[in-house]
Amino acid sequence: MMRAVVLVEPGPVSKLELRDVPIPEPRPGWVRIRVRAFGLNRSELHTRLGLADGVIFPRVPGIECAGEIDLDPGGELAPGQQVAAMMGDMGRTYDGGYAEYTVVPRTQVIPFRSALPWAVLGAVPETLQTAYGSLTVGLDLRAGQTVLIRGGTSATGLAAAALAKDMGATVLATTRSAARAAKLAGHGVDHPIVDTGSIAGEVRELVPGGVDGAIELVGTPTLPDTLAATRVHGTVCFTGMLSNEWTVPDFYPIGYLPNGVRLTGYGGDSADLPAQVLQRYLDGIAAGRIDLGEPRVYRLEQIRDAHDDMEHNRVVGKQVVVV
Repeated sequence: MMRAVVLVEPGPVSKLELRDVPIPEPRPGWVRIRVRAFGLNRSELHTRLGLADGVIFPRVPGIECAGEIDLDPGGELAPGQQVAAMMGDMGRTYDGGYAEYTVVPRTQVIPFRSALPWAVLGAVPETLQTAYGSLTVGLDLRAGQTVLIRGGTSATGLAAAALAKDMGATVLATTRSAARAAKLAGHGVDHPIVDTGSIAGEVRELVPGGVDGAIELVGTPTLPDTLAATRVHGTVCFTGMLSNEWTVPDFYPIGYLPNGVRLTGYGGDSADLPAQVLQRYLDGIAAGRIDLGEPRVYRLEQIRDAHDDMEHNRVVGKQVVVV
């Protein structure tokens, strides 16, 4: 038997129940992971609130985890191998990472080696994949360019800022709290901006003509203003929905998009984070060259507190449960 968090049905945090359940057995092509830590993500909040489509209940949530191979019937991955797993309908159509053990398709697994604490390792996989993909695939960011991160104190926002600086970009990032602007500056953000809902004018004062690229993490309420802060032939990548709003009613592109500003989106999978990229950034964190922000750490029995903190935006950066 093992401990697992089971979401019995959509609703308040009380619907998350810590139970003793059988340790799962991997089917052909799947592996079993001894979960050591897992990060919390907004998609799991959407699942709990009943905003996600295609979820089968009851369900062990969790779209990611970090741990060690416990069993690979195919023999490709040795027991004890450190791995990250993410996406591929984890926590949606099959049980995810909110447990002491989970079974996932081998294709969703990324091996790595690191002496970093599990609390740090658990904060990295999905956040790194999303930030890295947004900057590279979504924006094609280059050294010397300017990038605006809308929703800068989120886990993905902090990671994107660190990666963009590592790529040689000038970073502007927003927070709704003036008290958190200093945290952005301390994280290496060149221009912290207090988000009033309308910041395009301030951005253009800092960067005449507008930024080269922007990552939209708040959602559709701020997207028009983010587009307005971006230069002609610049690109906005729609990545996150911290506002829980992700659709544009009656979308009319000519009226919605500023002339010449490009709008893309990014939503990646484990295959979009090559093992060598994960390893390179883990090594960078260990060497002190990369700082994705200090995670807020919880125990498995604190999962309701963790979800409540996530729902009410109490935490700067990533939330991690150590199992």
